[in-house]
Amino acid sequence: MPYRRCGDSGLMFPAVSLGFWHNFGHVDDLQEARRIMHRAFDRGITHFDLANNYGPPAGSAEENVGRILIEDFVCHRDELVISTKAGHLMWDGPYGDFGSRKHLLSSLDQSLKRLRVDYVDIFYSHRPDPETRLEETMSALATAVNSGKALYAGLSKYPLKRLKKAVKILKDMGIRCLVYQPPYSILNRWPDTEGILDWLLDEGIGCVVFSPLAQGMLTPKYLDGIPEGSRAARQEGFLRPEQVEAQQDKIRALGDLAAAAGMPLHHLAMQWVLRDPAVTSAIIGARTVQQLDDTLACLEAPPLDSEILAAIDAVAPGETKKEAEG
Repeated sequence: MPYRRCGDSGLMFPAVSLGFWHNFGHVDDLQEARRIMHRAFDRGITHFDLANNYGPPAGSAEENVGRILIEDFVCHRDELVISTKAGHLMWDGPYGDFGSRKHLLSSLDQSLKRLRVDYVDIFYSHRPDPETRLEETMSALATAVNSGKALYAGLSKYPLKRLKKAVKILKDMGIRCLVYQPPYSILNRWPDTEGILDWLLDEGIGCVVFSPLAQGMLTPKYLDGIPEGSRAARQEGFLRPEQVEAQQDKIRALGDLAAAAGMPLHHLAMQWVLRDPAVTSAIIGARTVQQLDDTLACLEAPPLDSEILAAIDAVAPGETKKEAEG
């Protein structure tokens, strides 16, 4: 596993991180989740990425990971970077989501209990709150770090203008933003087209991207439609059939490019994301150990040359997107 420095900080990340958005909730197989975590760690994945509402149901991914951590990973805690987030809907009532101090700090306390840890390495504001002053949201992140409940602060899915302001507010509070987390893939290039990746490089802020495979769309499974049992076919998932259908022509064209390059589509997609110097790590999901190993095999693929990069751009040119989904 190659490791990359997170911006100009002292923290190193594996090139590929393990995300718990799907496949680790109470609707999933706990023992397979355990095997995936063991295998990921054995393969050098030292970053586990969570959020308060991951599951389903919300909170269950943290509960299951917490159980596995306490049973199997206690002696490895200092070898792990564990992150969690708050900002999306988590509980009923007026304080269950978005960016108030009330929500973020209450959520962090709940996450620590579910994860059975004293602190997380990174605590993110999961999304910008259009109704709450940035100073309030950033003060919650500062409090999390100053209290020792988080080692670092991070931001996720903030558009560039708001991101710049948030980073400055944190700096004025004596807290440096360690990392930014956006969706980023061949099919979703908005962090690049909006200039976010270049700005992060200039500022020395790390970038850990999620959905590098566009929730599985950039894998061979969707080349011929939506197979039974896939994420798009699951009622509790976030990937909808109409999203796949809208991208079907691009998926097939990219699959042809990958085949011509002698690699599967998901390896092409991972190599494309990891080629960018601003990207510290790419978060992947896995339903099985075999799927995890298959995705990690992308690290053995050769870098993409200028000819295939140009061909990818021709199939799926970047389009500005004002607000990320997820």
